Amino acid sequence: MKYNPEIHHRRSIRLKEYDYSQSGAYFITICTQDRKCLFGEITDGAMVLNEYGKIADNEWHKLPNRYQHIELDVFQTMPNHIHGIITVGATLAVAQNDAIAQNIETGAKTGATARVAPTEINAITIGNIVGAYKSLVSKECLNISKSKNEYMRRLWQRNYYEHIIRDDDGMNRVREYIQNNPLNWNSDQYNPLGSI
Repeated sequence: MKYNPEIHHRRSIRLKEYDYSQSGAYFITICTQDRKCLFGEITDGAMVLNEYGKIADNEWHKLPNRYQHIELDVFQTMPNHIHGIITVGATLAVAQNDAIAQNIETGAKTGATARVAPTEINAITIGNIVGAYKSLVSKECLNISKSKNEYMRRLWQRNYYEHIIRDDDGMNRVREYIQNNPLNWNSDQYNPLGSI
């Protein structure tokens, strides 16, 4: 069925008026479609990644190569979701403005930095980063699926969960939760078998 705003009332889970490109630490959770266990399994309290899980893990760790103004903290791939912390530092716009200013001072004109500096409107946001991550993982998993002549439906559910980490206590709680997630899989809210 085609999206109809009169019938489908999609509610945003983002904070209104919050600038998701600003500096800060964000706890991110992304679930697979229908919470299917596609990335491996928990064995003896540890996550054992399958080939799709390895892709999800590898692409997360490559994100700083794509977005140089971020740092990754604790991360965990689970059978049907991922948890991670992304810290956003200096914005891409600031870094590009510095490069443009440097080229103006030296009189250099290169295609990479002689363009107009980005505005706040097109600054990189957490949503952009998560969207790129989901797309990269989906593409690689689809390639594997095709090579095996297997049909793969949609990999990720729509949207993602994010929590803005506001202080050191909050950061420590989130880190502990992520690190202990495999040990607590039997009672995890994302476990399709429910609490055991």
